[in-house]
Amino acid sequence: MFELYNSTEFETKYTYTQMDLGAAWSAEKTDFRLWAPTADSVQVRLYKNGNADTQDLLETLDMTQDVHGTWIASKSGDLNGIYYTYLVQRDGTEVEACDPYARTTGVNGQRAMILDLNSTNPEGWENDKDPNYDKDITDAVIYELHVRDLSMSEHSGIQNKGKFLGLAETGTKNLEGLSTGLDYIKNLGVTHIHLLPVYDYGFTDESLPLPQYNWGYDPVNFNTPEGSFSTDPYHGEIRVAEMKQMIKTLHDNGLSVVMDVVYNHVYDGEAFCFNQIVPGYFSRINADGVWSDGSICGNDTASERNMVHKYIVDSVCYWADEYHIDGFRFDLVGLIDVKTINAITSEVHKKHPNVIFYGEGWDMPTELTKPCELTIQPNSPKTPAFSFFNDTIRDLLRGNIQKDTAPGYVAGAPTPKEVLNACFMGMPAWAANPYQCINYVSCHDNHTLFDRIALTAPEASVADRIRMNRLAAAFSILSQGVPFFHAGEEMLRTKPDGKGGFDENSYRAPDEVNQFCWENLGKPEYQKTIEYYRGLIAFRKAHDILRLKYRKDVFNCVEMIPCRDSQVVVYRVVGNAQDIFLIFNAGTESVSISLPEGNWNIMIQDDIAGTDALSTVNGSVDVTPISATVLTQEKA
Repeated sequence: MFELYNSTEFETKYTYTQMDLGAAWSAEKTDFRLWAPTADSVQVRLYKNGNADTQDLLETLDMTQDVHGTWIASKSGDLNGIYYTYLVQRDGTEVEACDPYARTTGVNGQRAMILDLNSTNPEGWENDKDPNYDKDITDAVIYELHVRDLSMSEHSGIQNKGKFLGLAETGTKNLEGLSTGLDYIKNLGVTHIHLLPVYDYGFTDESLPLPQYNWGYDPVNFNTPEGSFSTDPYHGEIRVAEMKQMIKTLHDNGLSVVMDVVYNHVYDGEAFCFNQIVPGYFSRINADGVWSDGSICGNDTASERNMVHKYIVDSVCYWADEYHIDGFRFDLVGLIDVKTINAITSEVHKKHPNVIFYGEGWDMPTELTKPCELTIQPNSPKTPAFSFFNDTIRDLLRGNIQKDTAPGYVAGAPTPKEVLNACFMGMPAWAANPYQCINYVSCHDNHTLFDRIALTAPEASVADRIRMNRLAAAFSILSQGVPFFHAGEEMLRTKPDGKGGFDENSYRAPDEVNQFCWENLGKPEYQKTIEYYRGLIAFRKAHDILRLKYRKDVFNCVEMIPCRDSQVVVYRVVGNAQDIFLIFNAGTESVSISLPEGNWNIMIQDDIAGTDALSTVNGSVDVTPISATVLTQEKA
């Protein structure tokens, strides 16, 4: 059967292109359409509620075969709030499955729900839009956040702990009266909040009062919000309404929303509803029945098949249209084909030209069902509307990610300057243009930046480790490309494992490991580092020559200044009205650097960053150990 799916005959005969798959509600009737080309018969089962453990079947509707492998049925009357599944008979067996196109579900995602989506819109939704709609991707400063981490601490001052609505609360403070939650993020100056998965995922039992912690890289229902983030997972409309309210509040506070999407695999390949309805079609399975596992999650998505391609494109468009999502981060996008990614960016940009796209372009082994090109970093010229995580700058600054104790540039390790320079220019070897580089030194994966520094510089003082943290931030935020950092990096976030070490993969660790330590917010070292990040972000925003999009502009504006000191790199960025001179010193001794002619204003020095001049110098400038110094010069 798996080989049959790969045939041109099957793909031609059973490719359905219209946009009406799923349950289309109106007050007068609901129309159902399901793609199930291998089924012998299909029925729709209607239920009173969304809990699959209850025996409350209301009615069974027979579906009729229609074009290109689809089945249709219609039911008169207002079915808003009714739950449903599909009963598929094939070769003498039957399966009951959720609708792959479900817009929302009951508890734990086993029954789809018919929904009047307009009824879930918050007040003012018709006028809601991306607050950064007129900006380029290089204007973005992205803050990666798990919904639950922000609010679970008893010191957060947030009432809706672990919920969508917790991120929508304003005016929250810790016991010292310092702003937490949304107000804290807004004050940082970031432009985009990147939310770890918020679609319906597995492992976490939504029926529990305190569901298990999970990052969410376990897709179950791609088009449905996760129920554990809602205040009521039993009523499907609640999770939809509360997620929209969160997005609306973030927009009202000047923050764009990026959604982390995981189309490269599913939580359970055999149990996934699409594969239940059309056995194995969604996944890469060879003729011997062996599942490809480049994702290291048990299955890889066959995005190169026509109806999987369509499903992924439809899904991303749906989130952009219905939820006003402003950006998408693709997990392991190197397992998704170039054609699908280009179709996504093209279709979404027809209505939403502001939406940004980026992902993990790692080259992972996978067994394709047909020849295609994959969305890996070296293919960046072939995906011009898509950007990639820059692991080159990450490994240079903090150390090789495969070796926990290997130091990077900020810890004093010898670093090839030509590679470091290329990263500062936003042009590592694989990148077509700077706007395709997402520059970062920490994300949810692996150790936090501060923990990594502790592992790579065990003899360094805490004060010097903080300096290393600041130096890494300065280089990554001020480089050409798009700055990105893991939430809490700016407050020296740490994840102790309880055994004297640090948790590098806290995807299912308890809240005690993952939650923000708001009780530490008032400590001087926290406040100083937060202020430094805030200053770096403000400085970047104030200078468009730090946000160049294209290779040709970088070559025209960015100059590498020779420096004999192996631990010091120096750059000059030339603008029409102003020049910027940047010095990064990873050494443990101060250095004196000669300046170009004229007076220069010091804007960033030691532990201070911002848009106000600290002093004016000429001739040379002293740069303290393990720090960045940045100066500007106005042109006559």
